[in-house]
Amino acid sequence: MKANKTACNVTVIGAGPYGLAAAAYLRAAGVEKRVFGEPMSFWANQMPAGMCLRSSWDASHIADPKREFTLDAYRDQNGNHIGKPIPLDRFVGYGQWFQRKTVPDLEQRHVRSVDLDPQGFKVSMTDGEEFVSKRVVLAAGINTFTERPAEFAGVPSSLASHTTEQSDLKKFKGKLVVVIGGGQSALESAALLKEAGVETEVIARHGNLNWVGLHSKLHHLGLLSRLMYSKCDVGPAGISRLVAAPHLFRNLPREIQDRTAYRAIRPAGAGWLQPRLTGVPITLGRKVISVAASDTRLRLKLDDGSERVVDHALLATGFRVDVSRYGFLAPSVLQRLQTVNGYPVLKRGLESSIPGLHFLGKPAAWSFGPLLCFVSGTEFAANELVSSLVRSNGTH
Repeated sequence: MKANKTACNVTVIGAGPYGLAAAAYLRAAGVEKRVFGEPMSFWANQMPAGMCLRSSWDASHIADPKREFTLDAYRDQNGNHIGKPIPLDRFVGYGQWFQRKTVPDLEQRHVRSVDLDPQGFKVSMTDGEEFVSKRVVLAAGINTFTERPAEFAGVPSSLASHTTEQSDLKKFKGKLVVVIGGGQSALESAALLKEAGVETEVIARHGNLNWVGLHSKLHHLGLLSRLMYSKCDVGPAGISRLVAAPHLFRNLPREIQDRTAYRAIRPAGAGWLQPRLTGVPITLGRKVISVAASDTRLRLKLDDGSERVVDHALLATGFRVDVSRYGFLAPSVLQRLQTVNGYPVLKRGLESSIPGLHFLGKPAAWSFGPLLCFVSGTEFAANELVSSLVRSNGTH
């Protein structure tokens, strides 16, 4: 495509829950925009098939201003049942339906670079188009933030892979697979492996597993439950209410923010997984300290001196935010961007230290708290973004 120099007020990069919610709010507010991405691509392509959402039904709606396009509306309009917990494939279908309803002008194209421009930002597409955008909203997800333990550096993906690299765990049938990690991704992957007839073991560095949803009665005590828990479903009693108020949360002393955030999103599995893990060996309080790879197998040495010889190591080791790993951000942008431990420092409107550059989703969690790590944070993020843009001049 021939390059051109058209102008745009707001460019949204990403079409997962945060990008779609932001686009829906921008559209309702009459803010001119362009939105790029493949709808729900991370959820559809980089999570093992058969998984379910850990979050509750009420915490899994993608936000739109009039709350017209909820999971309930999707279920009712499609005339079929959605189980609880919510199956991953049904959530992907919901997100794609949400996109068709609220962001029909989504451009399923890829951004090559975002650079500074006197009028805002120069956005260059992989197909050759270039245009200037006054603002850029990054809702680009977490795929580039995968965390791979140093011990597995250099091990080929045929022998060790992150969970985001595996969409079908059934292919490991007949092999011995060790799952590294102790959170939802690790435990549910182990359950899926077991159910596929794969011999598996979980190894986690913490001395115990944390579980959520084991005390469901606490959520059905009327006013008392509403005082303890928010519908956002992030964190235990009390903390749940705090993290649901990001402006309050961000004004707490940093030490309290960090401690509370960890308590809210520490590695944990959903209580409904427990019976599915019956018979799966789970080794706790141990860490892999060295890995030796042959052509077909791995030898893992643990910090207690024991060893495992396996066909594959599945790394359910989470994500570490570092926005410099967004490959489309030009060096000039990264040099001016204020960050802390890889997170952008954000102010009102989820705006970074570079005026007009906004971050949504997990990269916003250092500034606004752990709510921004979950689908339930889309309402706050989209409303905060658009309210800020509408207050400023020249966004329409």
